[in-house]
Amino acid sequence: MAHAVDRIVVALRLAAGLGIAAAGLVAVLPHPTAGLWMASIVLSEGGYWLALLASPLVVDLRAWRGSEDGHPAPRILAATAALAGIVLLLSPVAGAYAVARTLPDLLEARFGTPVRGPLAEPPRPAPVSLPALLAGVSSGEVVAEEHVYAVREEDDLRLDLYRPVRAEGALPVVVMIHGGGWSTGDKRDFPALNDYLAARGYVVAAIGYRLLPDARFPAAQDDVAEAIRYLGSLAETYNLDPDRIALVGRSAGGQIALLAGYAAGSPAIRGVVSFYAPTALRWGYANPAKPGVIDSSAVLDAYLGGPPATHGSQYDAAEPARFVSASTPPTVFIQGLRDEHVSPFHAEFVSARLLEAGVPHALVRLPWATHGCDYLFRGPCGQVSTFAVEWFLDAVLRREQ
Repeated sequence: MAHAVDRIVVALRLAAGLGIAAAGLVAVLPHPTAGLWMASIVLSEGGYWLALLASPLVVDLRAWRGSEDGHPAPRILAATAALAGIVLLLSPVAGAYAVARTLPDLLEARFGTPVRGPLAEPPRPAPVSLPALLAGVSSGEVVAEEHVYAVREEDDLRLDLYRPVRAEGALPVVVMIHGGGWSTGDKRDFPALNDYLAARGYVVAAIGYRLLPDARFPAAQDDVAEAIRYLGSLAETYNLDPDRIALVGRSAGGQIALLAGYAAGSPAIRGVVSFYAPTALRWGYANPAKPGVIDSSAVLDAYLGGPPATHGSQYDAAEPARFVSASTPPTVFIQGLRDEHVSPFHAEFVSARLLEAGVPHALVRLPWATHGCDYLFRGPCGQVSTFAVEWFLDAVLRREQ
């Protein structure tokens, strides 16, 4: 009986060890399908928890000292597989610490020293920290309420306004634009960063906008412009400064944010943050993502009305890089180098134009990260990107021009 129980225990250990190794591979290898992409987000950004839970598999003294139960090879294989998986699952954390070593110097060189708001908490000591990985990143108390900013025949357009409980003077404004391939997504996506910034003295407006299939380009651009005008009407009521605005967008929302910031030519828009945005649209059509992950060419067809061969003017009008000039607002790009949805080339493409025009900008490359990596706010990407965004906003929105 005892021998049978030992066999079951060894089999379970082996299955668990191989499972941890498989999870580690999903966390670091390219993902061929949308399902594995979603799993990759969880495992690359939160896999350190699984690594901690799996550590007893490695601390198997009977495996390393020589088993007396007649099953030494399976025990050693289980422990070795678990160890390999743990190393892979912890590699994003190691990568984040590597980026963190140079990130403050990069941000200071490009944008200068940040100016903290009067109510802001003390600056975080580093872009990533172990206590924050385990306990989370604190935000503080904020007020959030929904507003209708425009009335359309199809539906009212709404935004969620996040504000600090206490405020002094007119606060800078951050317009948050969600992603979703211009066809899905919601203003309530990724709320943690909204809370975090509002608690540090910003008014954050997370906006909804018209989506495909009913609203092709440039409908979303018109909606962003309308939202900014509406926010201007709230200046006295909500103590916000309509002359100090930054745009932050994720994925498709990043393309919308960059285009709105670059094409408007408004001095009120003082900065743009782009999270993994598709921007080189002609190139993207000719170099699509893996079809198992997303049919990116079909998405562009829907958004812009057709392929570049027949709708070239739409592609030109939607590419932010074509509007870069010396007066373009400073920009931060957050880009995972494992992104299977949006190639890192897109950020490089715009960065090259900004460099030519002499526009201050920073490209924060995250070697371990994939599309949507900041979904887990406390994870490696969430911490590093939040540090970069907060530094950037404090530098471009709080400093006198």
